[in-house]
Amino acid sequence: MSLPTPALRAGMLRFARLVLLAAAAALTGCASVYVDSNTKEIAAASYKKPAQAKPVQLVFEFQTKGAPNTRATDLLKAQVLDQVKASGLFSSVEQAPVAGGALMSITLNNVPLTDDAFTKGFVTGLTFGLAGSQVSDGYVCTVKYLSNDKPQAITKVARHAIHTVIGAGAAPANGVKADNPEAAARTMTRQVVSTVLNDLSQDASFQ
Repeated sequence: MSLPTPALRAGMLRFARLVLLAAAAALTGCASVYVDSNTKEIAAASYKKPAQAKPVQLVFEFQTKGAPNTRATDLLKAQVLDQVKASGLFSSVEQAPVAGGALMSITLNNVPLTDDAFTKGFVTGLTFGLAGSQVSDGYVCTVKYLSNDKPQAITKVARHAIHTVIGAGAAPANGVKADNPEAAARTMTRQVVSTVLNDLSQDASFQ
C-alpha cells in the first residue's frame, strides 16, 4: 500500500480540521454579538445646523477591507439615507445630482481587529465551548462633503467595532449585547454615522 502524497496529506488535514470545526460549532451552540460601547449615538438635535440648508446628493458604500461589499451596501443604504435626511443639515437628500452640485459620500469600511480569528475559533471548538474566544471587527466611517462654493472637500472620520464571543467566553466589558448580527450592524452604523454627521456639522467650513 503506497503512502499518500504530501498534497493529499495536506488536503486530508484541511478536511479533518473543517470536520472538527463543524462538530465544535454544533456542540458549543451559538455566538453572542456585542456592539462596542465607546462610540455612542449623537442625537440630531445636537448637530450645529447651517444658517441656510442646501440640497445634497448622497452616495453610500459599505466596504470589506477596502473592497465594495454590495450585499451590505444594499442592506444599510436606506437606513443611512433616512438618517441623513433626519439630520436637519440639508434641505433635501437625494441619490441623484442636485441643484448646486453638492455631493456627500459616506463610506463604511469593515476591517479586522483580531489577528488569526480562524485559529481562535478552532481552539474554542477543540475545548467544546468550555474556553471562549472573542473576535472583533472594526469599522471606519468616512464622510466627504463637497459643495461648489468651497475649494476642497470636508472630510471626517469615525471608528466603531463589533465583538463576537464564541463559546463560553465572558461578555466584553466594552460591549452592549445585540439580538443578532444584523441588529448589531444596524446599531453600529447608526451610531458611527451620527458621529461623522455631528463632526461635519461642527466644522466651520460646512456652515
